[in-house]
Amino acid sequence: MPGGGSRNPLVVGRVIGDVLDHFESSIAFGVTYGNRDVSNGCELKPSQVFNQPRVTVGGDDLRNFYTLVLVDPDAPSPSNPTCREYLHWLVTDIPATTGATFGNEVVSYESPRPTTGIHRFVFVLFRQQYRQRVYAPGWRQNFNTREFAELYNLGLPVAAVFFNCQRETGSGGRTF
Repeated sequence: MPGGGSRNPLVVGRVIGDVLDHFESSIAFGVTYGNRDVSNGCELKPSQVFNQPRVTVGGDDLRNFYTLVLVDPDAPSPSNPTCREYLHWLVTDIPATTGATFGNEVVSYESPRPTTGIHRFVFVLFRQQYRQRVYAPGWRQNFNTREFAELYNLGLPVAAVFFNCQRETGSGGRTF
């Protein structure tokens, strides 16, 4: 960009486009695996993301609740994402200023285990209009974050972050 302006990493990583429409982040949102904070485009190994992460949600209005979605838009492979988006986690009714453990886990966490290529794993946070019953989809593959948000009147996301992950090779890491 002329003038040295920075580009949105969600646009550069094609998260906006493949998974989400353009939005402005409006709330503090953190995802941590062990002692490793997730930042847009960082590389994490499957062994680092095996256990459910700690998710923190900001906000100042304690009457607000949030929905968290974790998807892989590159399943089963980035060159042929026929299962786009694969749903890895869905948590609703997360109170402001808390974390995912305080919400209602609708779809349990499934650790990322990419087999081919570099996959993007996208955490998306929506502000709920009100508490409501959210139903688990019948299957994890071909989830659509945009359609889900429309179905439950969630509007645009209030925050998102993604990391890259690929299969661990024989170079000291475990293979799954």
